[in-house]
Formats: sequence, C-alpha cells, structure tokens
Amino acid sequence: MQEHTHSHDEMPHAPPAQDEKIHSYYQVLGLALKELLIEKKIITPAEIRQAIEFRDSITPATGAKIVARAWTDHAYKQRLLANGTEAIKEFGLDMGATELVVVENTPAVHHVIVCTLCSCYPRAVLGLPPSWYKSREYRARAVREPRAVLREFGTVIPESVELRVHDSTADMRYLVLPMRPEGTGKLTEQQLAALVTRDSMIGVSLPKSA
Repeated sequence: MQEHTHSHDEMPHAPPAQDEKIHSYYQVLGLALKELLIEKKIITPAEIRQAIEFRDSITPATGAKIVARAWTDHAYKQRLLANGTEAIKEFGLDMGATELVVVENTPAVHHVIVCTLCSCYPRAVLGLPPSWYKSREYRARAVREPRAVLREFGTVIPESVELRVHDSTADMRYLVLPMRPEGTGKLTEQQLAALVTRDSMIGVSLPKSA
C-alpha cells in the first residue's frame, strides 16, 4: 500500500473557505465562555492553563501505545474491544462523559471514522483532530464515497473488503484498531507503536510497514 503524499493536516482538495469562519465563530463563543467562568469565579486562569497544557500533552502517540499494547497483549485487546472507555484507563486516560468504541480492522472489514455534524473526535486518545477531519468536504464525502476518499490518502481497499463508516457523536467517539503489519513479529511494543499513525487510527490509512 503506498503512502499518501499530501500533508497530514490537509485533504487533497481544500475545504470551502467558509468552513474556517464556522470554526472561528465557535472559537469566539469559547473565549466568551471562558471569560464568563473566570468573572463568576467558577474557574481560575491557572486551572484553565493546566487543563490546556494537559490536553496539549495528548498526541496520536498516546493512541499508538494503546494499539501496540492490543497487538501484543490479547487479553488487553479483548478488554479494549469490549469496553474502550474502561480499557484506556489502564493508560491513565479518561473519556469523561463520552463513550469510546474501538472497532477492529480485519482482512474482511475496514473501518473509517467521521463526524458528519461537526468534529467529534477521540481527543482523550489522539489529541486535537487534523484540519481535514473537520472540513465539510471530508465530513460529507467520507459517507458518500468513502473508497474515493481513501484512495486520495493513498489507501486502496479491495472491493472484496467491507467498508464501514462510523459517525461519531457528542456521546460516542470511535477509534480504529488497525491490523498489525506483516513481518513485525519480533518487534517490541515500543517499536510497534512507532508504526502506528494518527491516520491509521482514523481509518484513512494503514500502519507504516516495519
């Protein structure tokens, strides 16, 4: 499978310009809410800073460690697939009020994640979503023509493989457990984690080969 050549933060086709205005509108609302909470002494600037720093510390490398553990520990993999929300707590992560559903790619089924309404994303595991994930183009086309979208990422899924698109919601987030690449039987868990990309945990690409 060839690697996609476009930027990791952009779809091959740029999203409509007005999409950025929508995000900016909500950013303004978020700023206003923050200032109101501080004014009402419900939260302090220091607490907000600490929360932001914690969020910034979460990157796709966190999710990659979870995937690598699932590849090497069958019991953990079963816990992860049965209840992702609880299983990631073993890594010190918390989904809060949302549920994490982990879907496993197999030779027969390939999963892709999208949020058609906004940009719901497993931030507790992967950090901030890429800009293309939030774009109207991806949100619409991932449902309408998922195989075409994957091809633009350099990922060709055979017609014999079922393609399932999962729509995230405010209450439920999804994480793809990609298939372990062949020829990696002797790699350590840390080495395996280095093969796992953010895009493979969204489902638009495959893990890097060893």
